[in-house]
Amino acid sequence: MTSPEQPDGARGILAPVRFGRALQVVLLALIVVCAVRYALRHEDAEAMPLVLAGATLLAIVALLRPLVPRRGVWPSAWTLVVVALWVVLTLTAPSFAWCAVPLAFAVLQILPFWPASAVVAVMTAVVIAAELRLADEPDPTMIAGPIGIAFATVVAYRALDREARARQQLVDELTATQSDLAAAEHRAGALAERARLSREIHDSVGQDLSSIHLLLQAAGQQWDRRPDAARAQVSTAADAARDGLDEVRRVVRDLAPAELDGVAGSLPAAIERVVADAAGVAASFQNHGVIRDVPLPVAAAVIRTVRGALANVAEHAHATRAVVSLTAQPDELRVDIRDDGVGFDARPVARRERADQRRSSGRGRGLEGIEERIAAVGGTLEIESAAGEGTTLSAVFPASVLVAGSDSSVFGEGEAR
Repeated sequence: MTSPEQPDGARGILAPVRFGRALQVVLLALIVVCAVRYALRHEDAEAMPLVLAGATLLAIVALLRPLVPRRGVWPSAWTLVVVALWVVLTLTAPSFAWCAVPLAFAVLQILPFWPASAVVAVMTAVVIAAELRLADEPDPTMIAGPIGIAFATVVAYRALDREARARQQLVDELTATQSDLAAAEHRAGALAERARLSREIHDSVGQDLSSIHLLLQAAGQQWDRRPDAARAQVSTAADAARDGLDEVRRVVRDLAPAELDGVAGSLPAAIERVVADAAGVAASFQNHGVIRDVPLPVAAAVIRTVRGALANVAEHAHATRAVVSLTAQPDELRVDIRDDGVGFDARPVARRERADQRRSSGRGRGLEGIEERIAAVGGTLEIESAAGEGTTLSAVFPASVLVAGSDSSVFGEGEAR
């Protein structure tokens, strides 16, 4: 198994360890010391000029290391050249055997493991041969010592390499897991945003279109008998169409419902506007308690819930009257929409079946969308209904979701309006 190539072209087991400059300094220092030692002990040797020239050439090649291109085969080529020069020099002058130490580290840093092991084995054999040339008689320690040191060094760094690889594998797996988690969160966010847009469009544009449909249908029935009333209904439908267009633009910009504009954040005034504009049912509004600042997401959810509920009453309940109540209590804010219509089976099983039927027929999300919107801002939806007994929808928001950035209570007790 070979080590992965590093950005600078080094592929050895010591490649992650950045000590190339220190190795260069140590190697140059040993070349100088070994050359001085040889010169002092072999003053009359005929090989003196060749040895000193070889030492100089080895030092020059060592100095050229920072200039060698860091990619491709250049680092490996430099390593083999400097080792070859050292082998020739050491076989000629055994004093240079000590240079094997920094060279072995350089080999382990640059070459892959198995080629590096082979080069270190050759270097060990050269050191042994050089030591035996200097000895008066064979000494087993001159053979066993270099071999043991070289073997222990290579094995130790091999173990370090495997441990480093294991850590790198864990890091890679963690990075991959984080990437998968980020992708999953992105998909979940995209699905949540699609659901939000579905609710917004259904309860804004969809309800406006439903109102327009009811108004135009009523105008068509009265056009001949009561033309003035029919024209008024057409005019109201045109206003609803204009409001729907504005709402589309607001949904795109992710702004609050239009009813919250121009009322200084007054939720009761905004609900009153929604109730006044409701088509197809006689609706009224009641406010109980003093409503102070309500967070914009909660206010928007309340407005869209009231609008969607009144549209459902007009389209499905066959009701003659609907009442919207906003009640502030010390521990919660409550919005109730009651009608005297035909009612329905409000049991969870029946509601799920009805939701499946709506989805299969391509209709809107209805109560399911209203419930999801309320839950998204920390509230809950309560439904009370039975066949022939009308329906009551209650959106309940606890005080914990109504804190609008201040220590004061968001709402308090007050007289009924």
